[in-house]
Amino acid sequence: MKYIEVDEQLYRYIASRTITIGESASDILRRELNLPLKKEIEQETPATISQPGLEVADSAVAETAADSVEAVTSVADSSDSVAPVTPADSVASVESEHSDETATGELQSSGAAPRSVADYNHLTSDSNVEQMKGAVGRFLYLLEQVHNSDSELFSKVLDVQGKGRLYFATSKEALLASSKTANPKQIGSSGYWVTTNNNTARKQAILRDVLQHLNCEETLAKSIAQRI
Repeated sequence: MKYIEVDEQLYRYIASRTITIGESASDILRRELNLPLKKEIEQETPATISQPGLEVADSAVAETAADSVEAVTSVADSSDSVAPVTPADSVASVESEHSDETATGELQSSGAAPRSVADYNHLTSDSNVEQMKGAVGRFLYLLEQVHNSDSELFSKVLDVQGKGRLYFATSKEALLASSKTANPKQIGSSGYWVTTNNNTARKQAILRDVLQHLNCEETLAKSIAQRI
């Protein structure tokens, strides 16, 4: 068998005419030239022989393999960026959701949700306020009405305190122990006592803080407190 050199363009043409994988250049040229195909005689061949049909197949296989490797690498990179989910994580997630639902349910059932403005709105027009004697009378009357509006949450008034002194307590003695000049007064029949030896501005500030502790809207709380 003779071997010839061909340029790149001719080689690509011959390769493009390959019909079956492993087809030799001789077979391709015989078919293209309409020559009868001969069985090749076995003989020693040079170290490298160009086989267009094989190279086309090898190229296709190499490209497919490269695409597969790239796809696997991409999946591996993606998996590295996502933390594996362990059974413990799943349990923690479920417990967290259950805790959130429980907390929400407790908040709704306890009645601690913010009140609507209408709950205390009547205090802005209560005509009885003007009938009370002096700022102390109006202060005590408004506190009593606030207690009547929500006696369950009224205990929050104990959180309203001054610097180093109490404003509210459940006994007269507790207020006097905090300040001998507190002049404690009982808030109606609520069972709570309040110090009254503050000026009008301080009484207004105390009532405003009380209302806000009971989830009253800030603007409404200020409006009610100004009635003292």
